[in-house]
Amino acid sequence: MSPAAVEGLDVPAMTAWLEGLGIGADGPISFERIGLGQSNLTFLATDAGGQRWVLRRPPLGKTLASAHDVAREHRILSALQGTDVPTPAVYGLCEDAAVSDVPVMVVEHVDGIVLDGRADAEALSQQQRHAAGLALVETLAKIHAVDLERTGLADLASHKPYGARQLRRWKGQWDQSKMRELPEIEDLTDRLVAADPGSSEITLVHGDGHLRNLILDPDSGGARAMLDWELCTLGDPIADIGTLLAYWPGPDDPQGAVFSVTTVPGFAGADELVAHYAEQTGRDVSAVPFWHALGVWKLAIILEGVRRRQSDDERNLSETGHHLPEAVDALVAHAHAILDRG
Repeated sequence: MSPAAVEGLDVPAMTAWLEGLGIGADGPISFERIGLGQSNLTFLATDAGGQRWVLRRPPLGKTLASAHDVAREHRILSALQGTDVPTPAVYGLCEDAAVSDVPVMVVEHVDGIVLDGRADAEALSQQQRHAAGLALVETLAKIHAVDLERTGLADLASHKPYGARQLRRWKGQWDQSKMRELPEIEDLTDRLVAADPGSSEITLVHGDGHLRNLILDPDSGGARAMLDWELCTLGDPIADIGTLLAYWPGPDDPQGAVFSVTTVPGFAGADELVAHYAEQTGRDVSAVPFWHALGVWKLAIILEGVRRRQSDDERNLSETGHHLPEAVDALVAHAHAILDRG
């Protein structure tokens, strides 16, 4: 019986390619889209013997230039093999147009827990939930400790001030992907430009460090693998803490389009996470409010881009369905409030 067709993959061609990698794949191979991500698409591949791998490809339809670069993601993950950073093993990158019209990366399937929703968190004990937050912080600290020269990642991106680079890049993303005019985000961009503290250090930065991108040990709550390296770059390490907080809402923060898992009792609070990072690394964390606001601003822009891709091609919908413009508006207002408090 032939495996079912899957949107975004040529199943016979991809099966043959996987069988030729020397990783023990034995057809027929079935492919299933997994995860809630709506940027690069993720698929679970399962062969006749029950072995599993994970595939990544860019989203369907038109994408913005420089975005969704799976070959770059493959380079980063390959460079991190053997470091202290928990990552899946990398098995290959397909750039053969006869197999796929876009690059496809295949990596190890790592068993564990991913906290995609409240039910996942509620299945854990409060002690495990608390450990999960600390494990995420510790994983980011390991990423920031990567030796750029030894891993060959020193030329991954510019070494110029990170805040200015991020503001310029993501403002451009907004201009290309926006579906309406939104003066509030233009005002927010101006405020962030004025508040930029500059950068005194350049490290590897994950760029998307939240709980949905971390596979956890079901017993200890510790980290087994960090996923989704698409936004990884070189920059200010405190930016990753800002991103973490952007996806770590408190009870009064906008949650519908972001991530409400961390409001389940037991997770560490934002202040504890920041303090734990400072303790782990010895870094100055006084600029966290700026990076937190910038992280929320980026999240609003990403969400608008997801809305654009969904509108252009509904094949990019995930289980969460369409996002509403009000969700973007709420994030922009939240970022303004963070700067007001900071």
